[in-house]
Amino acid sequence: MIVLGLTGSIGMGKTETARMFAELGVPVSDSDAIVHQLYEAGGAAVAPVAEAFPNVVSAGRVDRRKLGLHLGAHPADFARLEKIVHPLVRAEQARFLAEARKRNAPVVVLDIPLLFETGRDRDVDRIVVVSAPADVQRRRVLARPGMSEAKFAAILARQLPDAEKRARADFIVDSHKGFDHARRQVAAIIAALTTGDSA
Repeated sequence: MIVLGLTGSIGMGKTETARMFAELGVPVSDSDAIVHQLYEAGGAAVAPVAEAFPNVVSAGRVDRRKLGLHLGAHPADFARLEKIVHPLVRAEQARFLAEARKRNAPVVVLDIPLLFETGRDRDVDRIVVVSAPADVQRRRVLARPGMSEAKFAAILARQLPDAEKRARADFIVDSHKGFDHARRQVAAIIAALTTGDSA
């Protein structure tokens, strides 16, 4: 089974690309979706996050808006949060991989936003980077509700530059040329991996 790491900086189109892999029959584990579940009432991250940052938990769940505000004011706390959340995400991904192996899936995708930044590139067999020109990325991100220039700059500062991600990728999906183009790229990646021609 080939484990494909899917990553890309904010606003590059990674979520849509992951959806395309899923639509073409490849099992996908979405790190962001796992984190959402961990933060919901009853989620495994709620108690440890409440202990570390009591002001961000309300009604038994982690309030992502409050957490974002807290991290914006205390960026050093990102590391503390990651020490809580990352092992829980990895445990969910391990369960996902075990299930996929049982089903004899030839290829699976781990969608990990900070793949390189957290050293998770060592846990996958091949890497797909979703990319777009900087002006397209900027336009997409600043169109998001609640986004500001300062917030965008802070997020970019925590992410490896796009050029470096592209240089370390086995495959690149260019997301700025339309959905059909991206879908063809995804199909070509799956074909290359399943026919053994992944060079």
